[in-house]
Amino acid sequence: MITRHFIDVEESGNRRRVHFRRAGKGPALLMVHQSPRSSKEYEALMLKWGEHFTCIAPDTPGFGQSDALQGKPEINEYADAIVGFLDALGIEKCAAYGFHSGGIILVTATKRHPNRFSTLAVGGYAIWTPEEVSLFSESYLPEFHPSAYGEHLTWLWNRILEQSWFFPWFAAKDGSRLPGAHDDPVRVDAVVREMLDAGNAYQTGYGAVLRAPRDIPGADADVPPCLISAYNGDPLQDHIARLGEMPKSWSAQKVATPDEHQAVSLAHLVKTDNPALPPLNEAQDEGFLAIETARFSGLIHWKGSKNAEKLVLHAPAAAIGDVPQDSIAIDLPGHGLSGGWAGQSPTGWADWQEVIDAVAAQFGIHAIVTPSVPSGDPDSLYPDLSPDRYGCYLTKAWQIVRASEIFDPWYMAGKDNARAFRPEVLDPAALAKRHLDLLNARAAREYHLALQSR
Repeated sequence: MITRHFIDVEESGNRRRVHFRRAGKGPALLMVHQSPRSSKEYEALMLKWGEHFTCIAPDTPGFGQSDALQGKPEINEYADAIVGFLDALGIEKCAAYGFHSGGIILVTATKRHPNRFSTLAVGGYAIWTPEEVSLFSESYLPEFHPSAYGEHLTWLWNRILEQSWFFPWFAAKDGSRLPGAHDDPVRVDAVVREMLDAGNAYQTGYGAVLRAPRDIPGADADVPPCLISAYNGDPLQDHIARLGEMPKSWSAQKVATPDEHQAVSLAHLVKTDNPALPPLNEAQDEGFLAIETARFSGLIHWKGSKNAEKLVLHAPAAAIGDVPQDSIAIDLPGHGLSGGWAGQSPTGWADWQEVIDAVAAQFGIHAIVTPSVPSGDPDSLYPDLSPDRYGCYLTKAWQIVRASEIFDPWYMAGKDNARAFRPEVLDPAALAKRHLDLLNARAAREYHLALQSR
C-alpha cells in the first residue's frame, strides 16, 4: 500500500512543506522524480521495490504538493533541499534512485554530501553539449501562466503530447523523432495535471537541472557506488558514451527496455547494506487518513487543527480551501487529493456519511458543517471531463469555472441567471485553482445528488 504524508523542512529560519509518498518495508530508499513530474510517477515502481525497501518519494520543491524554494535557486539548492528532507525525516544515510532530472539532483547531492548515501542508481544522465545547452535555454522552458480564456491549456496539452513525438519537444522535424510516440490521452493527462500543480515553478526547478554542471566525480573521489543505465528509446541513452572517466565504484550500461533498466537498478541497490529506517516524522496540521468503509477504501486528505471542534465539508466540484482556526477540513472521496470510490460508486448520502463519520471519529469531532446544495441540474452542472485525444476537456473545464462566476447555474447564460461578481474573481490565477479542483472532482455529480437526498 502507498501512503501519503507531509513534513516541514526548516531552512534558514523558514519552513517549507514537503509532500511525499511511502510504500514497502525494510531500509529506506529515497526516490527522486524527473521534471516536471511528481512522486506520483513512481507509484507502480514503489509497489514493486517495496518488497526490498521502504520507498520514500518526495515531490521536489515546487512540484506536486511541495512548496517551492525561495528566490532563484540553482541545482545546489535543490540538492541541499533533498538532504534537508532526509534531515527532517531523521534519516542519516540511505540508498537512492533518480530518473533523468532526479538523477542530476542526486548526483549533485552526492558530491556535496557523500556520507548521506550508501548507493545510487540513476536512469539516464544527461551530458549536454554547449550547443544543446544553448538550444534548451532559448526554447525548452517558456513561462507558464494561466491566461484569461484558457489559451495556456491548449499550449500545455500539445507540449506534453509532442514530448513523446520529438526531443526536444519543440523540434518538430524528422531528425528529432522519438521511437515511443503515442497519442494516449490518459498518459498525457497525468503529466498535464502535474504541470498544473507546479505552474510556472516548473521553469525554476527544471531550469536548475538543465543549467547544472555535468561534472561526474573524479576517479579518486570518495563517493558511494552508482550505476547509470539507459534503455532503448531513452533520449539520454547516447549520453552513456559522454560520461567519461568515473569513480572506480561507478558503472554505466545500455539496456534494452524500461523493465531491464529497473531490474539492473534494483540489483545494484540491494547489493549494498543499508541502515535501518528510523520512525518518520510528519506534519501535525495536514496529512492523509487511511479510511475503510463498506464502499470506500483509500486515503482522505485533511488539513487543520487536531484539536478542532468542527469538521468542514466543501461543496461539490471543490476541495479544501481556507480552514477556520477551530476546524478540520477534508477533501471528500473523488475530490481534491483524496482517493476515489474505485468502482464502488456511492448510492446515497449514507455512503458519504460513513466516510465522514470515520474521519470525525479519528479526531474526536461531533459537529459537521455541510455546504448548501448548488442550484441547477447535476447532469448539466458536471459534464464528462474525461481526457480526450485533443485536450478539449481542459478548455471545457476552464469555461465552466469562468462562467460559474458570472451565471448561476453556469450553463444558463442569461439576464435572469446573472450573478453579481467582483472582477478579481476572474483573475486567471484565481480561476486556475478552481479549474484544477474541477478536474480533480471525479465524483462531483454523485456528491451533489447525495446532498440533495439527505
